[in-house]
Amino acid sequence: MATMLTDEVLIRLVRAGDAGFFEELMLRHREHVSRIVSGHVPADFVPEITHEVFVKAYTGLATYAFEQPFAHWLATIAVRTCYDFWRSRKAGELPVSAFTPDHQQWMDRVLAAQSDDRFLEYTRRREAAEVLEWALGQLSPENRTVLTLVHLDGHSVREAAQLLGWSVINVKVRAHRARRALRRILMTDHP
Repeated sequence: MATMLTDEVLIRLVRAGDAGFFEELMLRHREHVSRIVSGHVPADFVPEITHEVFVKAYTGLATYAFEQPFAHWLATIAVRTCYDFWRSRKAGELPVSAFTPDHQQWMDRVLAAQSDDRFLEYTRRREAAEVLEWALGQLSPENRTVLTLVHLDGHSVREAAQLLGWSVINVKVRAHRARRALRRILMTDHP
């Protein structure tokens, strides 16, 4: 029966005290939120951050004003939660021991197969992605988030501003500064 109810009806039921209907909202929007989160945080953290998004949504459900689709409201929470993730991670860098076994194996293969042409083509692509990820990690959480939203995820400046709760001007300025900072990082530093 709950699957036939609209998001608005389910939200009103949850607000009225029937918290069980929130599970249906989670099931409906889990993939949407997970897709957003997986584009912004390392794969190992996607389930944890996705869960955190739904906890924030549940605790903040009273603030949802029905002015925009519920999925958009959730997307805003998801982006901001990813931003908070990087802001909290910026304080301490990840040690090499924090790499997953897959990452450690990949690093070993790169070192062992430097002269193998077939492997070099594979590593060029992977290295480019990792260098970009490393360079993004050197940016402030604000710059990282704005670059990811606008240039990697393809959101318009206006959409990014809405998702972040910033002004359009702030997003434009931040994106410009972030591109300049990223260029400087890529031109001077190497992982």
